[in-house]
Amino acid sequence: MQITGKEEIMKVEEGTIITPLGFSAAGLHTKVKRKRNDLGLIYCDVPAEAAAVYTLNQIIAAPLKVTKESLEQDGKLQAIVVNSGNANACTGNQGLFDAHSMKNAVATLLSIQNHHVAVASTGVIGETMPMDKIIPGIEHLVPQKNKQSAYDFNEAILTTDTCMKATCYETVIDGAKITMAGSAKGSGMIAPNMATMLGFITTDANIPHIHLQAALSEVTNKTFNRITVDGDTSTNDMVVVMASGLAENTSLTPEHEEWEHFVHLLEKVCEDLAIMIARDGEGATKLIEVNVHGALSDEEAGKVAKTVVGSDLVKTMVYGSDPNWGRVMMAIGKSRVTLDPEKIDIAIGPYSLLENSQPANYVEETLSNYLKNETVVMNIHLNIGSGYGKAWGCDLTYDYVRINASYRT
Repeated sequence: MQITGKEEIMKVEEGTIITPLGFSAAGLHTKVKRKRNDLGLIYCDVPAEAAAVYTLNQIIAAPLKVTKESLEQDGKLQAIVVNSGNANACTGNQGLFDAHSMKNAVATLLSIQNHHVAVASTGVIGETMPMDKIIPGIEHLVPQKNKQSAYDFNEAILTTDTCMKATCYETVIDGAKITMAGSAKGSGMIAPNMATMLGFITTDANIPHIHLQAALSEVTNKTFNRITVDGDTSTNDMVVVMASGLAENTSLTPEHEEWEHFVHLLEKVCEDLAIMIARDGEGATKLIEVNVHGALSDEEAGKVAKTVVGSDLVKTMVYGSDPNWGRVMMAIGKSRVTLDPEKIDIAIGPYSLLENSQPANYVEETLSNYLKNETVVMNIHLNIGSGYGKAWGCDLTYDYVRINASYRT
């Protein structure tokens, strides 16, 4: 994407979800989980313009339904409450009642309109919410503007994750400093079209809900929809963006001369979070990045990249450091895109394995050594067009089975 703005997008190394103007956060342990925080809150000083994308699973958890209802009111949010340890999915009318109860409790706590509260949950599916722990927990949440409160929130949203996932960038638009930050969770049940993942993004940019929604939908297709761990899509996936407008830049629209600059800022935040999720796949030891060049279109390139990175045989190939490029060719072929089977190039890292669909000269031991790296990059050229796309995933290990075989115990 070409940036039309004059200013660079800079990483804020010490930035957190509350670095953008107007935001505070909190997190605490309610004992829904045995240890570490399991209830978190993001709060904005003003009703923020908001946007969200949701799972494509046809079975949708109660918190997503409640959040959709909130956003349909006026496109604004002022708080997001999140719990981990229980997904509140497949819980029927009781689940909806509990999600509404969480929303109302936060609205009362913060003295804000209840339709300005979003609800998110992650954890075990099919178990009734332990509201005897959740509601008292909400009543003790105190959003603050310090790094510890941001870390408390980051920890509160995790399930099988092995680390917190957060990022922050800043740039200048209309002479005003714009900051954007994100926090996410995700480790298993991760498939293209989002995952068992929750993503929360804050910014102080001035942008109307309708245009923020358009930007988020566009960027999601290039980031969160391009990651996979195990091919499963959750009932609870959601990404929410809140824009406080306190940077006081000129309102951003697609006609604004720096619109693409803003979209690129959002893409940087979302891509960072997506890669962190892919790298932290349950039991994973390696991040896999697949770049596809020369497809008929960007859409078809992305489809090939997602198919390759999602192939169990490719994932186990990487885990075993086995340069078996036949598995990559198999995955390309099953992606159902337009291709010429006689024109495909495949490289792993800097090493060419296939040229015009014929084996290249390479040393297998050298390839095997490269595959032992923590990040493995594959480049595929279809050589039939100018389309480009990429996707991320991880290797498939014995630990993935161990973690998921004992998820509830």
